[in-house]
Order: sequence, then structure tokens, then C-alpha cells
Amino acid sequence: MSADLFHRVNHARTADEVCAQIEALVLEGVLRVGDKLPGERDLAHQFNISRPIVREALKNLEERGLLCTRHGGGTFIADVIGDVFSKTMLELIADHPKATDDYLEYRREVEAIAAEMAARRATDDDKALLTSIMTRMEAAHGKEDIADEAALDVEFHQAVSEAAHNVILMHTLRSCYRLLTNGSFFSRSLVYGYPGARDQLLGQHRAVFEAIMAGDGPAARRAAQAHIEFVEQCKRDAERAKAWQTVSRLRRAHRSAV
Repeated sequence: MSADLFHRVNHARTADEVCAQIEALVLEGVLRVGDKLPGERDLAHQFNISRPIVREALKNLEERGLLCTRHGGGTFIADVIGDVFSKTMLELIADHPKATDDYLEYRREVEAIAAEMAARRATDDDKALLTSIMTRMEAAHGKEDIADEAALDVEFHQAVSEAAHNVILMHTLRSCYRLLTNGSFFSRSLVYGYPGARDQLLGQHRAVFEAIMAGDGPAARRAAQAHIEFVEQCKRDAERAKAWQTVSRLRRAHRSAV
């Protein structure tokens, strides 16, 4: 964690200001779920306050559910996002394909907004992060490292939502991406396994990236929508091919038995 993440606080309101700094960093997505905070001694040094005051602030944040401690392991940002759906609802969604269609429809519209905002609002640091992710994505693509490429896919979308500088939008999309990474109801292998899909996905990500770098909001919106529309088409084609295979297998089995 960066040593200059925190700054010295006003000694008149020490514990409150420590809490306020950490809260703001979580809200803005700088500190993310699972991030480990520096040790008590380091925090006291960065804030330029005593360790008892740091301890008081951390206890306050833990009681409110913002931090969690692991015995002998340190203090971490708690899961403040949580799961969007309960286990029961996820099981219902998994059994009803329409829910996946609705999920992609939602992402198509919201990510288009995020991309357009990012094109207007991205700072130099946002652009540097997106450039780094894009470079790593292209390297993974060249090595045909599908697992790394898929992970960077999610990281890219998260970085775009962060560059939009709207905390509600960012945290809402993070919840959506969590459903992707844990494979709750939509397997990305359907898309990455589609013939020629990897090349097209890389090109689509680059189109979003270039529009944001150019500050072209309408182009970023169109590129983001086109990307999700492609994912939707891949899903439909994969499901249709699977249905064909099921019917073909039944025909063959039936005729072999006659």
C-alpha cells in the first residue's frame, strides 16, 4: 500500500479525521474490499498521531462494519459491497436464462453511461491505469493466456467505471462484476470459447479504451454498447449450438437403439 495514501490530521479532531480519511478512500474506490491497512505503528506515523488514537479510530470503523481484523493477520477493508443477491435468488437466476439476458441488458446500458462519463472525466492517472491494463491484456492475448485475459477483462471494466467518477455507478458495477468473477450464473467460457471471439473482444476493449483516451464520449458509449451486444450474441449462439447438440445426441441414441 502506498506510503502517501494518508495525510497528517488536525490534532483537534484526530480520531474523527482518521475515520473520515479511511471512509473517503473506501467510498471513492481507492481502498477496496480485502485491502490490508498498514500496521498501527505505520498508520500513527503517516497520520502523525499517537497509536492509541489510531486504535480508537480503527475500533470505531470496525464496529461500524467498515473494517475487519484477522487474528495475527492485520486489519482489512470489510466486504462493504456484499452480494447483490442471496444464495436462494442466485439459484433461481441460474435456473432461468432470462435473468442472464436481463443482466447483460442492464450492463449494456449502464456500462455505456460509465464509458461516456469516463471519456469526459478521466484524469491522467485514470488514463495511465487503463493504458497499463490494456497493455497487459494485449500481452495475455498474445500468449493465449485465456484465464489472465478474462481476469484483465473484468479489471478493465472496473477501471472504466472508476474513471467515470461517480461512486454509486462504480459500486453498483462492482457488484455486477462480482457475479462474473465468481461464475454465479454466467460463464464467460461461453464467450471466450466462441470461434474468433478473443480477437473481437480485444478489439472491442481497445475501441472503448481509445474513445476514452480521446475524450470522445459518444464514441465511448457506442463502443461499450457494441461490446455487450457482441457478448449477448455469443451467448445466444452458444445456447443455440448446445440445444442443437442435445437434439442431435437424442436422435443418434434413438436410432442406434432401433
